Amino acid sequence: MGMNGVALAPIGMLLLVACLIAIITRRLGLPYIVGLVVAGFLVAFLPSIPNVPLSRDLIFNVLLPPLVFEAALQLEWKRFRAELPLTLTLAFLGVAIAAALVAVGMHGLVGWSWVGAGLFGVLIAATDPVSVIASFREMGCLPRVSMVVESESLLNDGVAAVGFAVLSAIALGGSPTAGSVVPAFLWSLGGGVAMGVAVSGAILLIAGRTDDPLVEITLTTIAAYGSFLLAEHFHASGSISALAAGLMIGSAGSRFLSRSGRDRVHWAWEYFAFLANSLVFILIGMNIANQPLHRLGVVGAIAIVLVLAGRGLSIYPVALVFRWSRWRLKPSFQHSLFWGGLRGALALALALAVPSTVPERGAIVLAAFIVVAFSILVQGLTMPWLIRKMGLGRKQPRAAVAAPATES
Repeated sequence: MGMNGVALAPIGMLLLVACLIAIITRRLGLPYIVGLVVAGFLVAFLPSIPNVPLSRDLIFNVLLPPLVFEAALQLEWKRFRAELPLTLTLAFLGVAIAAALVAVGMHGLVGWSWVGAGLFGVLIAATDPVSVIASFREMGCLPRVSMVVESESLLNDGVAAVGFAVLSAIALGGSPTAGSVVPAFLWSLGGGVAMGVAVSGAILLIAGRTDDPLVEITLTTIAAYGSFLLAEHFHASGSISALAAGLMIGSAGSRFLSRSGRDRVHWAWEYFAFLANSLVFILIGMNIANQPLHRLGVVGAIAIVLVLAGRGLSIYPVALVFRWSRWRLKPSFQHSLFWGGLRGALALALALAVPSTVPERGAIVLAAFIVVAFSILVQGLTMPWLIRKMGLGRKQPRAAVAAPATES
């Protein structure tokens, strides 16, 4: 049956699975997102389970806006601003370096066309804010580690989206020039920020006229989806727009939201993020199970190695540039940034949006699923061990997760 008729039954079952996984993983001390992907993988093999395919529309229009907005809502503006020179360099230069290395590798080693290799390089270069933030929040890292890795993951997908749009245009027969690419890039970022600030500013003005927490929560929901979808409609970055909206409401909310509303808004958004995270990772697991991954054995291994090499090349040299500045990253911070650069829903959404004119489209989608599976199951599972080994964790990770909810 279509989504209209039975959508609630499978979603209810998946949320029950998510709750059970949350209880089990907390007891065992395992990363929640890894448990969700494994559960989704196993659920896919049960009889009479409705297939819920991951699509770009589902990820971009339903699941990504609340996750990006909630992450930005919890960021402290002063600390976010203090790290901007470093995080912007990692996001802009880092994505370019990683994408170039992966593209050259896939073209040279696998024989993909330049356009296909370039599209894969760009879509897999940006770390996924959903995976990164879910993972790092749960581990309760030191504040600066979390701030840098979360900020970078929120910023870098805007860069990847522009590169993806340019290469998609080429794949569809266009010939973009520097004169058209640079304005598109600036519009994607600048337009995203402007729309996020405009939407959230209007919402805060309306929220300032009520003391009803339920109305305030509803208005922030409109801000999250409105900023994201408006920016995407006008070909700007939805993620950057939702990031700007979340930062603005998180920092200025104390002046516009009622005292009781502030806390309730934060708790409501933690719940929204829990719902969206649960569905994203269970669906990733279910869809990995439905992919013929065996077809890309060697190619998948090459893709994983190239993605890791690209991540390393985008972290360590950039960190060297900042070595003698106040943004210096200790070696342990650099290692956590390298291994903590998880891929997830964002990469899959872009892979599914690769134009059908690209001959390697099927292989690109499969390779993206393989890299995402490795990223979540291997990197995600070993990150808590690495954080402990490097001495970057807090003593009470769960308290660290809840703490930002009371800030405003």
